[in-house]
Amino acid sequence: MFEFFVTTYGSEIIGLLILSVFGCLGYAAKQICQRFLDDETKWTIAMTAVRFVEQCWNTLHGADKLAKALETAELLLKKKGIDFDAEEMMYIIEAAVKEMNDVFNKTTEQQLPIKAGDYVGPNCSDDVKGNT
Repeated sequence: MFEFFVTTYGSEIIGLLILSVFGCLGYAAKQICQRFLDDETKWTIAMTAVRFVEQCWNTLHGADKLAKALETAELLLKKKGIDFDAEEMMYIIEAAVKEMNDVFNKTTEQQLPIKAGDYVGPNCSDDVKGNT
């Protein structure tokens, strides 16, 4: 009786077990990828919120700007259906602000100030001297 059951249904049961194992592995891989994609999206939204607040509410400073950035990020994340923690978003936004400030400071350090009388270019120096 057992041999009949194994020969008749054995291959189907083994196929079902293999299908179940690969289904679970696929679901686990999807969850890992989704977590990574959500983290990337959170970072992108934090950068967008920081830039938006910096442009629209440039009269605000410190905690008020952070609150506006958190509010903006919260709205965008809810639209995308991404779960988030307010404390986590605060950390991500602070990191985005630091990165933006580092980039801004780096570009301002690379720009050399032009002094009066410095040679800038053929047309500018001629215009300054009045030789147009």
